[in-house]
Formats: sequence, C-alpha cells, structure tokens
Amino acid sequence: MRMNSAIQAAVDLTAGAAGGTACVMTGQPFDTAKVKMQTFPDMYKGIVDCFVKTYKQVGFRGFYKGTTPALVANIAENSVLFMCYGFCQQIVRKIVGVDRKTKLSDLQNAAAGSFASAFATLVLCPTELVKCRLQTMHEMQLSGKIRQGHNTVWSVVKGVLQKDGPLGFYRGLSSTLLREVPGYFFFFGGYELSRTFFASGRSKDELGPIPLLLSGGFGGSCLWIAVYPVDCVKSRIQVLSMAGRQTGFMGTFANIVKNEEINT
Repeated sequence: MRMNSAIQAAVDLTAGAAGGTACVMTGQPFDTAKVKMQTFPDMYKGIVDCFVKTYKQVGFRGFYKGTTPALVANIAENSVLFMCYGFCQQIVRKIVGVDRKTKLSDLQNAAAGSFASAFATLVLCPTELVKCRLQTMHEMQLSGKIRQGHNTVWSVVKGVLQKDGPLGFYRGLSSTLLREVPGYFFFFGGYELSRTFFASGRSKDELGPIPLLLSGGFGGSCLWIAVYPVDCVKSRIQVLSMAGRQTGFMGTFANIVKNEEINT
C-alpha cells in the first residue's frame, strides 16, 4: 500500500509538471496580454490593441517575457496541486467519515481540490510575482513609475531581495490565496461534474482523452469566471509595488471599483 501511494504521488507529480509546461507554452502570449491590460487598463483598448502595441514596441519576444518563471510557477503549482489532491481527498474522507476507498462525490472532490490549492499557493506566489513584473516592465518604464527596468529573471529577483528581502516575494500572497482556494473549488467541481456527465453511469476512469480534455477546459472556464476580479487585484499589487508601497487587497479592490467600475 505504501509503495502504491508513492507511485501514485509520482504519477500525479509528473502529470502536473507536463500539464504546467503545456499550459505555459501555449498560453504565455495571452497571459502576458492579460497582465498588461489588468495593470495598465488605460494603455490598451482591448486584446488586439495590446498585441499590436506589444509587437511594435518590444517585438515578438515581448509576448514571452516571464516565460521562465511562468514555467517554474506552473510546473510547481500543478505538481504540488495534483500531488496534494490525493492527500486532501483522504482528509475529506476522514472528515465525512467514509472508508479510504470510497468514491467521493463531485462536491467533495471540489473541496479536496480547494484544500490542495492552499499548498500550491506557497510555491506559486513568488514565481508569479517575478513573472508579472517581467511582463509589465516596459509599461512601468513608459508610465514613469520606475526609471530603470529589469530585463532578466535574476535582475528582478535581485531587486526584490535588495528592496524587501525574502518576504518581498510574497507580496500579493493573500490575493493569491483568495484566487486559488475558491478558484480550484470551481475548477475541480467543474472538472468532476463534466467527467460525470461524459461517463453517463460508467466509471470515470474509463473516459478517453477527448472527454478528459473537454472536462479540463470546462473546469478551467469555471475557475476564471469565478476569480478573474481577484486575479486583477493580485496583478496590480505584485506589479505596482515595484514603484513603492502598494495598498492591500481591499484598498486596491476599492480603488478599482471607484475609479474604473467593471471593465472587460
């Protein structure tokens, strides 16, 4: 039993790492545009305008700024998330008082995923901070918020350490937790509900790659619809704190609502 658990953890770790790598390589340009538009909404009219201006100002490489920390972030997050998911499922089983081999309901699996995301946040927050700062360095200089930008991962890391020390990497931790914990409740809830739909009474373990792919896409959509406003606040805290002290989650959230209302 101990060996089986270790093998399952290794499989979950590898699957999470592979999924994280695929996510970054396909989605990095869109993530870059998202962070730029979240942090500097007045600079861009929409995603097409953001893509065009980024290409003109920085070139194609501008879309892949922050790729290294993004890879580390996604691999680490997905690896820890899926490794802890099985562990958190056992915790949920103990809480509800069922046998460790009992299949959990979709709601219980969603709760397990939510618990697991809290562990993933600890490795995600520092790498996301470096990624977001690299992605918006050009805008920070263009807006006059900073005089000299950092163009490499190491220069950003060194700047954080010199200015704020090791704890500086955890700016936006509360925002990241507020995004991840409810977000992954909706992700795993949507994922498991979708798998149940495709299984149609059969075992979920018998599903092929296409239903699993669609289930993952549905789960991801549920996550982002639920927590996108929180992600916007997180981006601003992590990026704008480069220029000095930034207000916390509630202050930043209130400032957005007051000055910008709800924009897409």
